[in-house]
Amino acid sequence: MSTEHDTNDVQEVGQSVIARYLRTIDGSPGVYRMLDAQSRVLYVGKAKNLKNRVSNYARGQAHAPHIYRVIAETASMMFLTTRTETEALLLEQNLIKQLKPKYNVLLRDDKSFPYIFISSEHDFPRLEKHRGAKTRKGRYYGPFASAGAVNRTLNTLQKVFLLRTCSDREVEAGNRPCLNYHMKRCAGPCGGKISSEDYMKLVREADDFLQGKTTKVQQQLAAQMEAASQEMEFERAASLRDRIRALTQVQSVQGINPQGVKEADVIALHVEGGQACVQVFFIRANQNWGNRDYYPRVTGSNSEAEIMQAFLGQFYSDREPPRQVILSHDVEDRELVTEALSEKAGRKVEAIIPQRGEKAELISGAARNARESLARKMSESATQLKLLKGIAEAFDMETPPKRIEVYDNSHIQGTNAVGGMIVAGEEGFLKSQYRKFNIKGEQLTPGDDFGMMKEVLSRRFKRLLKEDPDRETEMWPDLLLIDGGQGQVSAVHQIMKELGVEDIAMVGVAKGIDRDLGKEEFHRMGKGVKALRHNDPVLYFVQRMRDEAHRFAIGTHRAKRAKAMSKNPLDDIPGVGATRKRALLTHFGSAKAVSRANLADLKAVDGVSEGLAEKIYGFFHES
Repeated sequence: MSTEHDTNDVQEVGQSVIARYLRTIDGSPGVYRMLDAQSRVLYVGKAKNLKNRVSNYARGQAHAPHIYRVIAETASMMFLTTRTETEALLLEQNLIKQLKPKYNVLLRDDKSFPYIFISSEHDFPRLEKHRGAKTRKGRYYGPFASAGAVNRTLNTLQKVFLLRTCSDREVEAGNRPCLNYHMKRCAGPCGGKISSEDYMKLVREADDFLQGKTTKVQQQLAAQMEAASQEMEFERAASLRDRIRALTQVQSVQGINPQGVKEADVIALHVEGGQACVQVFFIRANQNWGNRDYYPRVTGSNSEAEIMQAFLGQFYSDREPPRQVILSHDVEDRELVTEALSEKAGRKVEAIIPQRGEKAELISGAARNARESLARKMSESATQLKLLKGIAEAFDMETPPKRIEVYDNSHIQGTNAVGGMIVAGEEGFLKSQYRKFNIKGEQLTPGDDFGMMKEVLSRRFKRLLKEDPDRETEMWPDLLLIDGGQGQVSAVHQIMKELGVEDIAMVGVAKGIDRDLGKEEFHRMGKGVKALRHNDPVLYFVQRMRDEAHRFAIGTHRAKRAKAMSKNPLDDIPGVGATRKRALLTHFGSAKAVSRANLADLKAVDGVSEGLAEKIYGFFHES
């Protein structure tokens, strides 16, 4: 049972304040939070024995420099006791991700990974990319490091195994083969070109490949090619030859495919200049399924073991660990970490630091990538900081902005209207923090850009004011860039004034008189129009941000429009799921025909009960 303790004593800070808590805690394992005078979380830690850990802080025993700063700023503490130290470790990393304390190592990128999914609910399973919760019945293969990595593999799998990517509706219709069939990238179930039995053979071959049985697959294809040649079926033999070549190609693109490592994450850390890079390679089914680099926030005095342990805890807090985690550096408590990972996975997880052999070579390659990635990142950051300093000088800001938000709207005559917000900062474009806003205002007239901007900004800053009224997080912008001239700036200023947020700098970016790129004019409240010289790097930086906001808004609008165009009225009928929808479309041919059907015809559809038939009929004939 977790317990929590707190005091309101914020008159003092430091060791004496911490010492008072020794009377209220015992030797239980748990998690502690150290807070400053404004009750902001400075640091989250876990302990096997809370009383001993707090006692160390109270005595000021040897600590890393950043811990001394934490102690000096601590005005209060909070505690949560747990049953075991493993439970404390898991809770600690969840709280760090949630609260983002000032002095903890923090993993800032927690984007989910894509998988390859093969459904088990269809006679002709579809090959597709999947991201998110694994709720559908079928087989998931991954994770892949990026959308690019999974797309490359999918592209080759289509060539090799000829599995479909077309919709269930096209397959159910079965009247004509899709374009991929004619391009020799699909076996043609949508045109009735292959039986379900023969198609399932292709599915099993794809499963074998994704499980690492590549030699078996190649041997089967080679045997089929030889048999086709002997039977004088040269066209089929040529097709099998092309599939073997495609299979060889995907293996070469994957690079290193370790023979002795079936399932592992290879994690290498490089620290330099007060910054850190962690490189993760995903090895599944003896294949390299890509790599991704991470740049956790560190204090500069964190040890490599501390950084690695914090990374592992946060990285696997919402992901399933593989059977083996291969590390470049040891962690502070490897036994505890492996126990926590095993508990998370529901099976044994092994963490190793190899010294020789194939695993050591994998770590060496990952470490080289981490070192090179950090060098590039530091170079880019130096350039970015220079540009932000230039922004401050150009627009009379006291300090360089750490966070710039750029807004844009997109619509066609007011339809499918969306607002887009992109974010730029010290690390360039922060794509994980981009936001889209579906315009909901029913009172807006079509094409009312001012009204749309008011809705977007109101929703954005009302939420900020609710979630972080004291501006303790890094989510508050220092500068707003608005696409438009003085009119737009005045309108945004009025909106922000109504919200009670008047201290954020804003700049309107408008094209010059002849609307040529490079002759932009900049508008600010209470100041004259400003222009930057044609070759000023700051001008190019502003243009890039504005263009990125426009690209994001346009892309979001197109996606919304495409979804609206493809929407089927059957989707809005309660009780009509994917299976019954497929049955209705197969029976009647189209949603329009379903809407015109009488009650008796609806009842005749396989899987549609009398009650559901009445519900469907009522949906289309309310009057």
